Amino acid sequence: MRVTVRLFARLRDLTGSGELVRDVTAPATVQAIWGALVAEVPALAQYEKTMSVAVNAEYSTMAAAVSDGDEVAFLPPVSGG
Repeated sequence: MRVTVRLFARLRDLTGSGELVRDVTAPATVQAIWGALVAEVPALAQYEKTMSVAVNAEYSTMAAAVSDGDEVAFLPPVSGG
């Protein structure tokens, strides 16, 4: 199945893109998608404990199931004004 991954702030900087499309094996979770991204870009790992996640624009958890066509967003904490 295919999912769209949205990355914001520092995560976008580290991957070089704000949006990625990934094929994942069902059943999949947000955690599985994150794990695959960390395997590609190990520097992402440091953000796992502090970031928020969303599935289809609804805040979610790493354990949430993901379906074909879903959008998964990873949002690190940001500072500034």
